[in-house]
Amino acid sequence: MNKKLIGILAGMGPRSTAPFVDLIIDECQSQYGARYDEEFPEIMIYSLPTPFYIDRAINHELMKKTIIKGLKKLESIGTNFIAMPCNSAHIYFEELKESIGILLLNIVEETIKYLPATPQKVTLLSTSSTFESTIYQKGITKAGHEFIFKEEWQKKINALIQNIKTDKNNPQNINIWNELLESIKFESIENIVIACTDLNVVLEKIQPSINIIDSSKCLAESVIKKYLELEK
Repeated sequence: MNKKLIGILAGMGPRSTAPFVDLIIDECQSQYGARYDEEFPEIMIYSLPTPFYIDRAINHELMKKTIIKGLKKLESIGTNFIAMPCNSAHIYFEELKESIGILLLNIVEETIKYLPATPQKVTLLSTSSTFESTIYQKGITKAGHEFIFKEEWQKKINALIQNIKTDKNNPQNINIWNELLESIKFESIENIVIACTDLNVVLEKIQPSINIIDSSKCLAESVIKKYLELEK
């Protein structure tokens, strides 16, 4: 086959890059039975540090400028399409999409596709910036679901994300995660959308009984589906 080149704009945050690449490899094995090294796709990964802070306001113009620079770099080396495993970056999706001449996959759109077909209760675990943008809430309610969220949950989520960024093995991470899950279960919520790639660290250790829709996994599935379309 004439190999195509997948572009991954990652590093937002730095610990989210490796888990997402692992998901891509899993999807190759799941979707088309990749086994030998040469059967996997060529991927150009750009781990891009960005001016994002969990505890302070984001300079949105600087953030957009930084991400666009990364997208253009991936485009310039011949990638066929790009995926960004960062939910917060999708706040600027329309402007980012217009800044390049190749396809930019949308993590929000790909995630919403995996919501149940029948109306259910759904919540969202994300950074404050992603939550405040309402990009997920709009998709969830448009799909006919009831969105439920308690204000106090965001403080726990922010603390958990910051802990993961500084020390992913901090035992307190699991304690915060379990507290969140118990509070969510109390509200009879049936689905949790995980919209922060850093949270994969705790998600790998404890899988709750509630249905999890992991935006990273949804995007990884979409990446390989698109890759297989290009390879035909």
